[in-house]
Amino acid sequence: MKLVAQMDELSSINIESDSTFAILLAAQNRGYEIFYYLPRELNFDFAARKVFAPLKKIRLKKEKKNHFEILETKERDLTEMDVVLVRQDPPFDMNYITSTYILEKIRNQVLIINDPSEIRNCPEKIFVSEFADLTPPTLITSEIKKVMEFRKTHGKIILKPLYGCGGEGVILLEENDPNLASVFELMTKAYQTSLIAQKFLPEVRFGDKRIILIDGKFAGGVARVPQSDNVRANLHTGGVAQKMQLSQREKEICERIGPEIKKRGLFFVGIDVIGDYLTEINVTSPTCIPQINQLDSVRLEEVVLDGIEDWL
Repeated sequence: MKLVAQMDELSSINIESDSTFAILLAAQNRGYEIFYYLPRELNFDFAARKVFAPLKKIRLKKEKKNHFEILETKERDLTEMDVVLVRQDPPFDMNYITSTYILEKIRNQVLIINDPSEIRNCPEKIFVSEFADLTPPTLITSEIKKVMEFRKTHGKIILKPLYGCGGEGVILLEENDPNLASVFELMTKAYQTSLIAQKFLPEVRFGDKRIILIDGKFAGGVARVPQSDNVRANLHTGGVAQKMQLSQREKEICERIGPEIKKRGLFFVGIDVIGDYLTEINVTSPTCIPQINQLDSVRLEEVVLDGIEDWL
């Protein structure tokens, strides 16, 4: 079995917290040949209909600062692989979108996780609108007037960039905060996109839950609890991973979403839930496998590989 990951530079990852590393290491332990390449190294030859890249064959070790060895670098056709994992981190920009267009050319010749067309069609903060009855009041806009009206209706709000990731640019604005116009202006200039205004959910203090769905079914989850001086619960912004139990409401959310993401070829998905509300559906590079493993004494990467082998 040959598995290649389209991912960020392997030398830059934290092996204790990186989900892609966990999956690749488990694949290696199963006897897979494992490879990786950077998204910018992807090529498409029109005439030959060939998608290729300089694939780096690797050997991994669970050893900090010495966690990988490149055995060989060779330009190869991606259809020589059995599985392509799309695992680079956002931002979901034109470079990311371009890689989905290229991978789409070979989607019927090799298993690509997740389906590149649906990665492109389902940006995390927009795809969630397909389940509007599960979400908090949310507005996508480029108009300050509309944000002001939204805040007047809902009080305390969160403002964040439409294509941000990892908690970047998430700002809490109080009901009477006089800085709204300035913040909106700065964010609009910085991100050059529409922004999202969302009703603030105070339940975030109990945890922003990351729930993993594999092949449309619940596989595990973790509560990311923010520090008392930070509205963001993302782990790399200081959020603390805590064990969670799936509530009845969260089961209902999973059951609603599961069939749709499975139909779309979105095999590995992370959804975010605060209180009773679904806030995001992450399809690009879901995280938290190591944290869930540690808290629940499981091996979620093995569930991922079992599912992939079932799809082949």
